[in-house]
Amino acid sequence: MIRAPWFKIIVFAMCVFLSGAAAWADGETAPARDAKQPVDDAYTAKIKKYTTQPFFTSPLVDYLPASKNVPTPEAVLGDVAGAPGILPYAEDVYKYMRLLEKASPRVKVFSIGKTEEGREMIAVAVSSPENLKNLDENRARLAKLADPRTIKLDDDEADRIVAQAVPVYYITGTIHSPETGAPTALMELAYRLAVDESPYIREIRDGMITLITPVVEVDGRDRMVDIYHWHLSHPKDFYPPLIYWGKYVAHDNNRDAMGVTLKLTENVLNTYVNWKAQVLHDLHESVPYLYDNTAGDGPFNAWVDPILTDEWEMIGWRNVSDMTKFGMPGVFTHGVFDTWSPGYLMFIAAMHNGISRLYETFGNGGADTLPRTLDQEEYARTWYRQNPPLPKVLWSQRDNNNYEQTGLLTSLHYFNENKRLFLKNFYLKAKRSVTKPAAEGPAAYVFPADDPRASSQAELLRVLQKQAVEVSRATSAFTVTLPAKKAAKGKKDKDAKDSKEKDTPPAPTTREFPAGSYVVRMDQPYSRIADALLDYQYWSPDDPQKTPYDDTGWTFGELFGVQVTRVTDPKVLDVAMEKIKEIHAPAGVSAEGTIFAINNNAEPTLATLRYKLRDASIEASEEPFESAGKKFTRGSFLIRNATRAQLADAISDLGLQATPVSAMPSVKTHPVRAARVAFVHTWLSTQAEGWWREALDNLAIPYDYISTQTLSKTADLNAKYDVILFPPVGFFSSPTAIINGFSTAWGNPLPWKNTPETPNLVGKNDSTDDMRPGLGWEGVANLQNFVAKGGVLLTATDTSRFALSIGLADGVSVGNAQRMKIVGSVVGTRLVDAASPIAYGYDEKLSAYCDNGPIFSLSSVSGARGGRRLGSESHTRPTGRGTMDDPDFTVGRPGVEVPDEPKSEIWENPLLTDEQLHNNFRVIPPANRARVIFRYADSKDLLISGLVEGGDEIAQHAAVVDVPTGSGHVILFSINPVYRGETRGTYSLVLNTILNFDNLNVGRKLAEK
Repeated sequence: MIRAPWFKIIVFAMCVFLSGAAAWADGETAPARDAKQPVDDAYTAKIKKYTTQPFFTSPLVDYLPASKNVPTPEAVLGDVAGAPGILPYAEDVYKYMRLLEKASPRVKVFSIGKTEEGREMIAVAVSSPENLKNLDENRARLAKLADPRTIKLDDDEADRIVAQAVPVYYITGTIHSPETGAPTALMELAYRLAVDESPYIREIRDGMITLITPVVEVDGRDRMVDIYHWHLSHPKDFYPPLIYWGKYVAHDNNRDAMGVTLKLTENVLNTYVNWKAQVLHDLHESVPYLYDNTAGDGPFNAWVDPILTDEWEMIGWRNVSDMTKFGMPGVFTHGVFDTWSPGYLMFIAAMHNGISRLYETFGNGGADTLPRTLDQEEYARTWYRQNPPLPKVLWSQRDNNNYEQTGLLTSLHYFNENKRLFLKNFYLKAKRSVTKPAAEGPAAYVFPADDPRASSQAELLRVLQKQAVEVSRATSAFTVTLPAKKAAKGKKDKDAKDSKEKDTPPAPTTREFPAGSYVVRMDQPYSRIADALLDYQYWSPDDPQKTPYDDTGWTFGELFGVQVTRVTDPKVLDVAMEKIKEIHAPAGVSAEGTIFAINNNAEPTLATLRYKLRDASIEASEEPFESAGKKFTRGSFLIRNATRAQLADAISDLGLQATPVSAMPSVKTHPVRAARVAFVHTWLSTQAEGWWREALDNLAIPYDYISTQTLSKTADLNAKYDVILFPPVGFFSSPTAIINGFSTAWGNPLPWKNTPETPNLVGKNDSTDDMRPGLGWEGVANLQNFVAKGGVLLTATDTSRFALSIGLADGVSVGNAQRMKIVGSVVGTRLVDAASPIAYGYDEKLSAYCDNGPIFSLSSVSGARGGRRLGSESHTRPTGRGTMDDPDFTVGRPGVEVPDEPKSEIWENPLLTDEQLHNNFRVIPPANRARVIFRYADSKDLLISGLVEGGDEIAQHAAVVDVPTGSGHVILFSINPVYRGETRGTYSLVLNTILNFDNLNVGRKLAEK
């Protein structure tokens, strides 16, 4: 009989499993059940039945101990954990955990917060009754290790505490909703830890506290279970993709550990910090069969302690070793994950002196048992994956649960065996954080009290406080010494009189900060996360890692648009200051009046104020002015028809300050109206636009949330809306996909709606009978009519490409990058047109988030592609006689004067020659040409943080463009102004557009030709 090659591999793996009785070192407890404890035979038989191969399990999970009093997961699930066809809702998982708590003194359940949609999140503690009885005492011990200042950095005292303390190992599951296996695995794991009397499990239970949050993304979990139920009821049909997870974002919920924008992040972070846990271990599913990607390929995050990177390797490779001894194939670590960004949920631990861990196991996106065929790169043997997965296999949810539980139990046991080492390391990492100013530095970060963007400053400081970072405020003015700035390479001091002067190193400078300035000290336990968020990042284009896993730059001071000074001078720590519990930006109305002025410093809360004071008359100044002894910028608000009390109440929590003025200033003004806003999403992906919704909701900006399908059915959009926001789509974002959607030529409708079968799909989002249709050509026509009749369409990145592809913005084209590589970085932009209302409140330099944004080029001729030019200077004189500035000559005839060619900057509309203008009906009238508001900085100034390679391809090109179209406007963003709650500094580019929707032509200067 001829057998397939993969069958031979399976036979070989089985032989390894059957012949390889695990060898354990002297003194180590072998993983084996307690022969004296009865086994739940029926449950154990089902474990065996649902496990598709004997080598997809281990002696830790191939049985279930019996208990007379404690219910198994079957009590709630109706079958064993990992059974085919069973996917429990979060409330079912919670119901079981609370049954455990009621039946066993070894289990306690804690509510840790709510989601955006009001669903509960829980943490389940499993340990010995004695450990659970003494939780508060143990937390007090761990708190001293977490904050070594409380024991005066006394290593001997720390050792005494380490000998007494019980460590906390925190496990989280299902942050990514389509990765469905963790809840059932964690239900059964909790049972095992509570019931199993084998020495291996008992040592874990008695020696440590296992803390479990079985479902992190609760809203998305319930939607995923709905979809799975729909699939079971329609087994022959395609089922809808999980277009919404939580209220706002999908996969990006695991990129929120920096900004802490989402409730799930905040709840897990608070739990980790309040329990003083040592480990945060997050469970994911995407890779066969278990990939411990905690320790990746590099580069590692620059701010993690080397003690941690050593712990990653210790635990990860031991995990691989133990599971390999069990004969389980496809267990590996290292891989390609770079461990650079601190945005992942697990990195909460890495940035708070703990140990971050993450598993990727192999899930089926539901509870079906399916044949799975791998790509060659997935089953190839590599140096870090010597026992790879099989090329083809029948895979079940039970197989996945076996791997998850086995990995966790071996990790828990190894951690417990070495808990004194890990507890001491926990203390040492905290101590090294406290002593940071005298070691690698810096000493502090200072936020000046006179920052004009007080509200944004307060928001950033509140993010740090969410991270459990201490924020202090100086009670008097102080001066610090700042390091001398190094001269740029290649620059020479032309004014130096001799070489001695040229060689003189630049001297340090000093800076004075006013009283009330905020100080984030680095001699505190969680200085690491503050330093990581506030410092700058540099990813070398020459780094061996050519495929960064996520963003490469994130400097929060730059992205929030506020002033942050890194101070290495240790004297800053001697400044008189007091710790602040709550951050409140200065706000109020200075005196009575009938007209009040509020300076426009590009604070997002100005937009909030406009919608709060709907009945007030608000105008924007079109020029700077002075009044009441103060200077006011362009776009400053002038408010009438509101009393001092009304205004004070409205701005009390907005960080805005109003000044009464005796009369309206003499400068031109225009009304600032509360625009009617439509917010458009596709049914292709809601990943990127969710961050925009979160920002608008946080600022209380009202909008109608509509799909491209609704656009296609609404002929007169102007009757309902003044502004249409079309944020980035993200996945499947080609213009063709936006228009066509998913194909309706085959298959079945894909509904997204609440039914008795799917009661949770539509929460705070949208619904449809069929997700497949896209915008359609009717929708394209409706958008075109909307703009032509005076509407404003705002687009960003891929939707800007879309708008250009359907001809909505003539005179702008997108070039294809040849060498450019900007991976989630902070880049510099420059203000081009300060008179545009879109630019109100902004300075000449603005930092922005860019991820290979489109390269815009402008043309003054309709239908023409603007010539893409590099950011560096080019020399266009033809080859010939003389120098670069000399004219050429022709032998045998007198020289003639060459007319000057019109020159324009890279970001500008090219000037036209008389020849081009002659009878050329395609020339775009000056009033209809694209208006550049911001451009990208020059090549040398483009990179602020992250990775920029080949940046000269986009340098100096337009970054924010206002294109008049008909009676309306199309706004194009190459940057992404609203992203992950991290880019507050560019929010007002969007909000200014909304506030000034009917006056965007203000300040526009027209070309002569």
